Amino acid sequence: MTTPHDRPVPPAADPAFTPPSLGRRFGALIIDWVLCLLVSNFFADPVRDGWAPVLVLVIEYGFFLGLFAQTPGMYITKIRCVAWADGGRIGLLRALLRGLLLALVVPALLMDGHRRGLHDRLTGSVVTAA
Repeated sequence: MTTPHDRPVPPAADPAFTPPSLGRRFGALIIDWVLCLLVSNFFADPVRDGWAPVLVLVIEYGFFLGLFAQTPGMYITKIRCVAWADGGRIGLLRALLRGLLLALVVPALLMDGHRRGLHDRLTGSVVTAA
């Protein structure tokens, strides 16, 4: 039997919430970027066609975050991206939007006290420890 106390507290309601380090987030992004470069080699030249790895990154984020709350890089660095309000998955549409905003780079640089970039705040997400 599950009681309300068995569920984890959503990040928005947890005063003790501590986001993972920027190093872990950056490490996950580097791993994901390398994977995107490798995958984009199948249909384009990532050096000549700079859009190809970016497109793969947006699709990767949409698929993996939307369904599993982790990209391969996040899995390796033991972090995940969940909904700020309830701690659940953010779904495919919000994950695609988050990936698109992340590809613009600027939103990721504007972080609040919970290390939520503009891309996180606009999609109602947060990166937590796995």
